[in-house]
Amino acid sequence: MSTLPMLIDEDIAAIDTALADFIAASGSRLALLIDGGGFIIARQGDAGDIDLTTLGALAANSFAATQAIAKVIEDHSVTSLYQEGVRNSLLILSIGEFGFLAAVFPSEIGVGSVKFCSREAVTQITGQLATAHQRTPGEGLDLASLNLADAEPLFRRRVTPT
Repeated sequence: MSTLPMLIDEDIAAIDTALADFIAASGSRLALLIDGGGFIIARQGDAGDIDLTTLGALAANSFAATQAIAKVIEDHSVTSLYQEGVRNSLLILSIGEFGFLAAVFPSEIGVGSVKFCSREAVTQITGQLATAHQRTPGEGLDLASLNLADAEPLFRRRVTPT
């Protein structure tokens, strides 16, 4: 995974819109943009009682483990991971080199339709992150020094003009 690029209001607004549109199209309950380390960068939808910090960390680690297994079996094309539940299911999709889109959706909705609806969101988010990366190449965020319980304020801060 690459370092997460510096994000400005415009980036977050575009990501939030892509996540909200995805929820509306897919019927998902919750959509999260998660960086490679498991930090929640943006979210839309109803989290209810879900511990998002834990979900982000576990989703990133689960995807990383799946990618490692794929390499062991000589298959390097893992782009998604699906977990079916009785009430809710989870789909985790790669967002290029920057992280993951995680969708929590009611189990009665088919994963195929959620995955189909995710294509546009993945394209939009990947494009916005690439734009942010091009804006400040070589710069990024070191999320290791953040408060694990509440990383979101960093992504909502404003740069004051000099």
